Amino acid sequence: MNQYNFRKKAFILLSDGTIFHGKSIGVDGTAYGELCFNTGMTGYQEIFTDPSYNGQLMVMANVHIGNYGTNLDEVESDSVKIAGLICKNFSYTHSRYGSNTSLFDFLKNNKIVTISDVDTRALVSYIRDNGAMNALITTESIDKLNELKKSLENVPNMSGLELASKVSTKEPYFFGDENSTYKVAVLDLGIKNNILRNLSSRDCFMKVFPHSASYDEMCKWSPDAFFISNGPGDPEPLENAIKVAKQIIDSNKPLFGICLGHQVIALANGIKTYKMHNGHRGINHPVINLKTGKGEITSQNHGFAINRKDTEENKNIEITHLHLNDDTIAGIRHKNKDCFSVQFHPEASAGPHDSSYLFDEFVQMIKK
Repeated sequence: MNQYNFRKKAFILLSDGTIFHGKSIGVDGTAYGELCFNTGMTGYQEIFTDPSYNGQLMVMANVHIGNYGTNLDEVESDSVKIAGLICKNFSYTHSRYGSNTSLFDFLKNNKIVTISDVDTRALVSYIRDNGAMNALITTESIDKLNELKKSLENVPNMSGLELASKVSTKEPYFFGDENSTYKVAVLDLGIKNNILRNLSSRDCFMKVFPHSASYDEMCKWSPDAFFISNGPGDPEPLENAIKVAKQIIDSNKPLFGICLGHQVIALANGIKTYKMHNGHRGINHPVINLKTGKGEITSQNHGFAINRKDTEENKNIEITHLHLNDDTIAGIRHKNKDCFSVQFHPEASAGPHDSSYLFDEFVQMIKK
């Protein structure tokens, strides 16, 4: 381990001026983004490659990161999507059957600035109390603090920020077996690979369209159903996606949305969204299914939510799921159309599989 003894000092600067100190793992530089935390004990590789985290500095609440390495077959996109990583104990060595590279090499190859040896318990508590905010992590000298503060002021806030265009596919592509029974057109706002795998395993063949694709463009493929994916940023600026959702709902073709897709479907039905104090990010979030009365443990990753008052007053929408920690809306269904959505991630990568039945319900809706 002597090769890593050179690690230089590094620090985190929050937009309110607060500073947390740590050490660089060996990737020099400065990274900017909204500071958020994830409480998952496992699944760091899936988290780091989830397009929904684009533009965010990730604080891992679990104390050990890197101990089981990485497996390139388990990524959720084509690259690491977080802006930077903050953790307590970083493991340069790894022990896991099937791992093919260390997390250090994985992050280094993606040029991700990472700070370890941070008091992450104190940092997470600070975010919980004061809310998500912009920050930077840097290996620069503390002597450059004033210069760094000025650069941080130029980082845009997540509210009103459109990020789907940065992670969406540029050209349409196919996923699955072309001989499958069902054809599903996917509007890609930052989709995770495991969502596509779940649909493919249920006899669906998909054509994945860019975020800017029109309803008519998607219909030319003659799909049996539509899906609107997860993704990063504020849902309100996504005018095209909201328009497409409205057109799909009007056509009464089956429509399923997850996370950002859920928010887009809500906006298409006149339900407003809002930025949360610090969001839901982890793999142990309790949700109640109001139709069955059963509790579900879910994987969640979102900083925005839909307005409960608007939802309850909308005569066309019923609430199907609620988050048990704070009673935020976790799922809705259109009463008169073949349309439903959830705020959490039933594909659960990483996370529990309590809610994977939602993909089955989508296929049953298509069969009808």
